[in-house]
Amino acid sequence: MPTAIDVARARHETPGCANVVHLNNAGAALAPAPVLDAVIEHLRLEAQIGGYEAAAAAAAKVNAVYQSIARLIGCRPHEVAVVENATRAWDMAFYAMCFGPGDRILTSRAEYASNVIAFLQVADRTGAQVEVIDNDEHGQLSIKDLERRLNDDVKLVAVTHVPTQSGLVNPAAEIGRLTRAAGVPFLLDACQSVGQLPVNVQEIGCDMLSATGRKFLRGPRGTGFLYVSNRLIQTLEPPFLDLHAATWTDYQTYEVRPDARRFENWESNYAAKIGLGAAVNYALNWGLEAIEERVTALAARLRHQLAQLPAVTVQDQGRRLCGIVTFTVDGVPATDVQRHLAAARINTSVSAVTSARFDLGGRSLPAVVRASVHYYNTEDEIDILCATLRSR
Repeated sequence: MPTAIDVARARHETPGCANVVHLNNAGAALAPAPVLDAVIEHLRLEAQIGGYEAAAAAAAKVNAVYQSIARLIGCRPHEVAVVENATRAWDMAFYAMCFGPGDRILTSRAEYASNVIAFLQVADRTGAQVEVIDNDEHGQLSIKDLERRLNDDVKLVAVTHVPTQSGLVNPAAEIGRLTRAAGVPFLLDACQSVGQLPVNVQEIGCDMLSATGRKFLRGPRGTGFLYVSNRLIQTLEPPFLDLHAATWTDYQTYEVRPDARRFENWESNYAAKIGLGAAVNYALNWGLEAIEERVTALAARLRHQLAQLPAVTVQDQGRRLCGIVTFTVDGVPATDVQRHLAAARINTSVSAVTSARFDLGGRSLPAVVRASVHYYNTEDEIDILCATLRSR
């Protein structure tokens, strides 16, 4: 059994809890003090001795970030690249792949707009085809439909683990079992799952995984990472290279570095990278199983209370649910609901159909309000949100 979260300690170490009811952790979570301290400490060092010199002095801390991420997701440090955000991480993996006429890319109905736009761009350029896997009766990706579609023409399965617009958790390990058996690369967008759920790439069986620092990991904005399995690293050349990703070996030749850092570039925000490492270590110290238990319980309480409110409909679907809770209020635009809550110092967000046309468009939902809990939130904060909705 996971150790229970010490909520009082978590809130004490989260300065922002004194200012707002923060239920927008799927957007950007409140940073804990150790992350804030790590970033500021390095920025001060840069101001005191210079940026290059500070990076050299902090080399051990920077290298430790890769060790920490490897621990977090169950891989080896040389399979990790640290980049600016989850979208850049995902793009670097996806655009490194080669597609041609008739090649098929399989994806899910939960897919995020940025990913779909990339699919469509590559399809226009190459003649590849994009296919959307059906949902099952629970509203999650249908493993049966995926199995039916897999054949030699499929060059990639790219799926979002937890979508931006729902509490759904797609069955990633079952997808990985099928893709491994078929020999098809599997790219998992774990932007919304890493930090709120245990995510282990060996257990899932994905070949590539992208994630962000700012959401449930509680790290700085402008940080993310990419996992690429050792099986694939040598076969993927990034869409662009620089002198960090490759070495200029002679007048007409270059050599791409052998590890996942080929997907990085030379210039980076060292303070933010060190802060990302601090955020990963902070999550590991709490324990991902304990975090999931707390987050899932809080989200279940919120769904239950929302379902009791007149004119409110909870819109989450899926067999397994996480810390993202989405809902609508009859006759009230989602943006108006979000503004009403914000006026009471309750942070939520809105997911619009333009971010998730396969899903929200298919359900005739123009937008949903998204309340996303984390382990430092309290039952009282959930009660406050529901009371504020009741008083609208």
